[in-house]
Amino acid sequence: MRIVPFMVSAAATAGLVWALNKPWGSAVPMPLGKFLSPQHGFWQNAEAAGYDFTADLKFPELKGDASVYLDERLVPHIFAENDEDLYFLQGYIHAKFRLFQMDLQTKAAEGRASEIAGAVAVNFDREQRRLGMKYAAENAMKEMEKDPASLAMFSAYTKGVNAYIHSLKESEIPVEYKLLNAKPEAWSNIRTALLLKMMAKMLSSGTENDLLNTNAKSIFGYDAFKQVYPQVPDSLVPIVPKGTVFDTAGIKPVKPATADSLYFGTKDTMMMAEISRPDKNNGSNNWVVAGSKTQDGAPILCNDPHLELSLPSIWFELQLSTPTSNAYGVSLPGSPFVIIGFNDSIAWGVTNSQRDVKDYFEIKFKDASKKEYWYNGKWEPAMIRYEEIKVRGKGTVYDTVAYTVFGPVIFDESFSNTVSNKRNLAMRWTAHDGSNEGMTFYKLNRAKNYDDYVNAISTFDCPGQNFVFASKTGDIAIWQQGKFPARWDGQGQFVMPGEDDSYNWQGFIPQSENPHAKNPERGFLESANQRPADSSYPYFIPGSYITPRGIAIEHFLSGMSGITVSDMMRLQNNYYNELANDALPVLLKYVNEAGLNTEARKYIEIVKAWNMEAGPASKGQTIYQCWWDSLEAAIWKDDISKTDPMAPWPEEQTTMEWLARDSSSLSYIDNINTQETETLDMIVTTALNKASVSLAQKEAEGKLEWTRFKNPSIYHLIKDGLPAFARKGLNVGGNGNIINAVTHSHGPSWRMIVHMVSETEAYGVYPAGQSGNPGSKYYDNFIDTWVKGEYYKLWMMKATETGDKKVKWVMKFGKG
Repeated sequence: MRIVPFMVSAAATAGLVWALNKPWGSAVPMPLGKFLSPQHGFWQNAEAAGYDFTADLKFPELKGDASVYLDERLVPHIFAENDEDLYFLQGYIHAKFRLFQMDLQTKAAEGRASEIAGAVAVNFDREQRRLGMKYAAENAMKEMEKDPASLAMFSAYTKGVNAYIHSLKESEIPVEYKLLNAKPEAWSNIRTALLLKMMAKMLSSGTENDLLNTNAKSIFGYDAFKQVYPQVPDSLVPIVPKGTVFDTAGIKPVKPATADSLYFGTKDTMMMAEISRPDKNNGSNNWVVAGSKTQDGAPILCNDPHLELSLPSIWFELQLSTPTSNAYGVSLPGSPFVIIGFNDSIAWGVTNSQRDVKDYFEIKFKDASKKEYWYNGKWEPAMIRYEEIKVRGKGTVYDTVAYTVFGPVIFDESFSNTVSNKRNLAMRWTAHDGSNEGMTFYKLNRAKNYDDYVNAISTFDCPGQNFVFASKTGDIAIWQQGKFPARWDGQGQFVMPGEDDSYNWQGFIPQSENPHAKNPERGFLESANQRPADSSYPYFIPGSYITPRGIAIEHFLSGMSGITVSDMMRLQNNYYNELANDALPVLLKYVNEAGLNTEARKYIEIVKAWNMEAGPASKGQTIYQCWWDSLEAAIWKDDISKTDPMAPWPEEQTTMEWLARDSSSLSYIDNINTQETETLDMIVTTALNKASVSLAQKEAEGKLEWTRFKNPSIYHLIKDGLPAFARKGLNVGGNGNIINAVTHSHGPSWRMIVHMVSETEAYGVYPAGQSGNPGSKYYDNFIDTWVKGEYYKLWMMKATETGDKKVKWVMKFGKG
C-alpha cells in the first residue's frame, strides 16, 4: 500500500521546499494550507490499493466508439475505429498519467523553466532560446502541418491532451503543481514539436566537440591533435560489418583554400561552453540476430536505450490498435505513436548515431545592435528575435538573439557561462531544419516489410539514429539514418570562420549512402554508439563515438548459436568489462609492486583475482576504475587541463590503445610540471598509490563494493527540489562502457526483446512505472524487476480478448 509512504514523502518534500534549502529557492512559494487541504491538497493524489480506473466518457471530438483496456501493470491497450480517435485517446491517456512531465519538459525545451523555477533557471532559459529550440520547433511545425494526414494525427493528439486537462478537478491536479502552486497549461501541436526537439538536443547537441577541440588544437597543434583524438580507433568494431564495400561518394565537398592557414593552423581558445550540454553517455545498445543463429529459426531483435533515469520515466508503455494497424512498445509522453516496439509483421529499435551535426562559426557584427553581420564581402541583415523570459517572483528578463545564414548566435559578449572574450559564435544545426520525425514512427507502426521500414526511416533527419529491424519473413537490417552534412576532411572539428560561405556546409550525404546492412552472412547486426564504418567509408564523419560496448556485443554474438530469448536477456544484463580486459594486463605489466603502499598492495591482490565482471558486489571493478581514473589524470592533466581546463581528455579507449601498443610512443607520460622524467611504470604505480587513499576511505565507509561506490539512483524530474520522490541505492552494477550501462543515474531506460515467431513473443521492462503520480503504486513498481534483470511478457492484446483476466479496468469513449 503506497498511501502512507506517499503522505510521509509529500509532507517531507513540502518541508524541504518550504525551507527553501534547494536550488529552487524562493522561486517556489507554496500556500501550505491549500496544499494540506483534505478536499483539494496532496491527500487527494494518494491512490488506494483498489483504485478504480473504470470510466465511461463522451467527447465531441471523437468520430466513433473506442476503448482503453488497462491491464494489471496499468499498460493501456487502446482500440479505436480510426487513426484520429486512436491518437486522441493516446493524448488523453498520456495526460492522465504523465501531465506534469509533459508540461515541465516542453516548458524547459522552450526556455520557460524560469516560470516555474525562478531566477536560478534564467541562464538555462537564455541558452535554450539561443540554441533556437522554439525556432527549430516552428520549422518542424511547418513540415508537420504541410501534410493533411500528419496534421490530423498531431491535432487529434493535442485535442486528447486538452480534453483531459479541461476535465481536471482541482483535487485531481498532479501533486507537483500543488507543491509549486502552479496550474497545467493547454497543449498545442508546437509543444509536441518542442518535445521532439528536446530529444534532438539530448541526442545530437552534445555529440560535437567544436569548442573543446579548438582548445585542444591550441595545445597540441593539428598534427598531434589527430593522433591524440583519432577518428578511427585501432580496436573499432564498426556497425556496418568490416569488409563492406561502399559506393563512391555522391557528393565531394571542397576544402577552402584558406583552411590550412585560417583553420587548421590557428591556435585559439574558446572560453565558453553550453550550460546544459547533454550527457555524452546518451547512447544505447541494439542488435538483431537472424534465424540462422537462433534455436527455432526466427529472428530476435533487442534494444536498450541509455538515457537519464527518471521518475516518471521518459517512456510510457502502450498498445495502439485500429482495424488497419496494431503496434506495441514505448511512447514519449507528449507525442503520438509507438517510438520503439513492434507490430504484427516487424520490430524495430534505435540507438544514437553519435554523429556531429552541429558546427560553430565566428561572426563579425557591424555594431552592438547585432542587426548586421559581415558575410561574403558585405553587411547582411540579421534576423532578430527579442526574447522575453518571465521569471517567477522576479518579473521579466529580456534577451536579443541574432540569426545569421548559419543559424542563431548562441555566444556573444552578453552571454556566456565563463568569459566570451567578446566572440560571436553562430551555430549551424540540422535540428533547425524543417522536418517531421514523428511520421517516421507513424509509418513504422504500420510497416509490413523491409521496404516499408526503409521508406519510413528515410525522412528521419535529427537526431541521427541507428534503426535496427527484423521481420517475420526473416529479414534483418540496420540503417544509420539522419541528415548528415557532407564534410571535407577535418571540417567542423573546430570553430570555423564565418565571414563568407567558404566554410559552410556544401550539401548532405545522400540518404542511400548512409551506412547500412541487410541480411549479413554472419547472421547478426549490432550497434552500441560506435563509429558506423571503418576508414573505407568515403565521407569524413566526426562524432562522439563510444567503442567498448560494441566490441563486447560483437564478441558475445559472434560466439553464440542456437540463441534463445533467455540468452538475449542475459546479454542485455551482461556486466563484463571489455575495456578492463584489455587495460588491466597493461596496468599489471607496468606496476612496480615493491613501490606500492600497504593499502595498494591489498587492493592489487583483489584486482588480480577479479573476473572482469562489474556486478553490484564487485570490489575489483571499483579498484580498477579508481586506478584507471587516477592513471588517466596522471597522463593527461599536466598536458591538457593545466594548460586549458576546457580542453577534453582523449577517450579512454584511445589511452588504452596507446598504452597497449607501445609505451614509448606515449610521449605524454612524463609530467611536464616536474624536473624528473616519469616513466610508465612510475606513473602506473603512483596512480594506484593515489587511488588507494580514496579507496581506503570508501572501504571504511562500507562502499568498496561497486553498487555502494556509485550509488545507482533514479530521481524525480525535479531532482533537487523533490528528493523524497526518488529511489536511491539500487543494487545494480554495470558502467557506461559495459553492455549493462548503468552509472549513477543513467542507463538502460527500456529493455526490449522481440522474438519474431508466428505469434510474436516480446519482453520488456523500464525502471519506473506507468503512473507519474508518486501516490500511486504504479509510480515505481517496475524498478525492482528491472534491478533483478527480469522482464515482463508484453501482451499484444487482440480485439477478441476483452474478457481476458489480464484486463483490470475498461475506459469507454464515445462521441457526445
